[in-house]
Amino acid sequence: MKLFHLRENPLDRLNFWTAVTVLAILLILLFIVYPFSHLLIRSFVMENGSISFAHYAEFFQSKYYLHTLFNSFMVSASATVLALLIGLPMAYFTARYRIIGKSIVDHLCILAMLSPPFIGAYSWIVLLGRAGVFTRFAEDTFGLSLPSIYGFSGILLVFTLKLFPYVYLYVSAALQSMDASLEEAAENLGTSGWRRFREITFPLILPTILSAALMVFMTSLADFGTPALIGEGFRVLPVSIYDAYMSELGAGNTAFANVLSVVVVVFALLVLLLQKKALAGRDYMMSGLRPMKRKTLSGVRSVLVALGIYFVAFLAVLPQLTVAVTSFVKTSGPVFLPGFGFESYAEAFGKMSDAILNSFLFSLSAIAIMVLSALLISYLIVREQSRASTLIDMMVMFPYVIPGAVLGIMLSSTFNGMPLPLTGTAFILILSYVIRKLPFTLRSSIGILYQIDRSVDEASISLGVTPVKTFFRVTARLMLPGVMSGAILSWIATMNELSSSLILYTGGTQTISVAIFNEVTSKAHFGTAAALATILTAATVLSLVVCRRLAGGKIEL
Repeated sequence: MKLFHLRENPLDRLNFWTAVTVLAILLILLFIVYPFSHLLIRSFVMENGSISFAHYAEFFQSKYYLHTLFNSFMVSASATVLALLIGLPMAYFTARYRIIGKSIVDHLCILAMLSPPFIGAYSWIVLLGRAGVFTRFAEDTFGLSLPSIYGFSGILLVFTLKLFPYVYLYVSAALQSMDASLEEAAENLGTSGWRRFREITFPLILPTILSAALMVFMTSLADFGTPALIGEGFRVLPVSIYDAYMSELGAGNTAFANVLSVVVVVFALLVLLLQKKALAGRDYMMSGLRPMKRKTLSGVRSVLVALGIYFVAFLAVLPQLTVAVTSFVKTSGPVFLPGFGFESYAEAFGKMSDAILNSFLFSLSAIAIMVLSALLISYLIVREQSRASTLIDMMVMFPYVIPGAVLGIMLSSTFNGMPLPLTGTAFILILSYVIRKLPFTLRSSIGILYQIDRSVDEASISLGVTPVKTFFRVTARLMLPGVMSGAILSWIATMNELSSSLILYTGGTQTISVAIFNEVTSKAHFGTAAALATILTAATVLSLVVCRRLAGGKIEL
């Protein structure tokens, strides 16, 4: 008896995935390559329309701007080092030893990641500002003057406590995935203690450490809200870019803002290339078939380690707690009054309801586009490997190194008129979110697709199901938990996005993040800002819980 094998029609596969490839390339050219090229070209255009390197010469000859570049590097590098110094020991002790309440520590660190850094800056102003709670308490009770929260030290404090959870969570996962036999074999050969960690454990987790360090560095380099709130005289590039753009906007020529934008993108790319070079040849696979067994610390050491970990986790989540508490305190502008109430929430929902609604609508729209795009592009990269798919992968990841303020300038200046007059619309905000946050969802989609055997697709096709239907009915469903893991990160980042929104928004497209920033900086309405910040944090936490429940707990950050 003959067995007939139903072969897929090559034309079906060719037509669909060729169309996806062409469409992806066209959209990348239109919304990523063209805006950046426009930004680059405009950086050479002078006020009289001539082409010149004058603005670049002015930048590199200016001590002010070179000092600003140095400041950006120093604060980002310092925050990265401190995040590593805090996150690595925490990850090591929680992965290697039994720490009571480890899950609580994990959840506190995740919670610390769920709000934008500028919320932390606002909270520390409330606590340690010139009229802060701790500042007044120290002065009134002990006659002490606490160090200023403003400037380099304040920015560094906010970045470190906000970003060390990336190191902790990433490295903790890497340590837990290590096979116990690796360290056992080293111990049998006489390598133990610090030497075993230095020669065996550390090289294995180094790629994860470098990836986490890159995320901390890039996030702190791109952040606008924190230095804008508490930087005062300490200038960094994102703030300088925003100020230059807003001051030049009325003159009709934003060339110097474009120069600053190009410089910060090139600087970020150099850091990314250095990280990739450091990772070259260090991609180790660990099966985790025999995970390491946690040991028990005894005596004083166990108490000291646990207290240290709890203290750091508490400091990380203190800004969220501060915001939540102060949102119920009665206020009069920047002054907190005795008593509690819901006046701040009433004002937030009464005057800022459009901003709240906009944040949810824009973020949901962006996430829907990101999930579909990540599903299709990841399939191109993993299953339909070609030069075109490799190029798509590189270009989609390029916005990862572009600060939000730069992306906002790119899109605003490029689509300010015909043939695509998008500036001032809700679509340009959604577009900026998709461009900048898609890499999170795409990387997780690629990771999960590598774990799905090709035979699953082939079995469906052999039963007569077309490749397109197989993708949407079988492959996409199997990918969904991994895709949603990245989508959750993209959702959180989108809801919290400030720098690009601040440049692209209009009166009718204001978001929660922009409203919070304006309430603190322009109006000094601390109560309303605290209420909006609490709503933002609660929304992101609730979103994470709902998505994990819907996915049966399969979604992990």
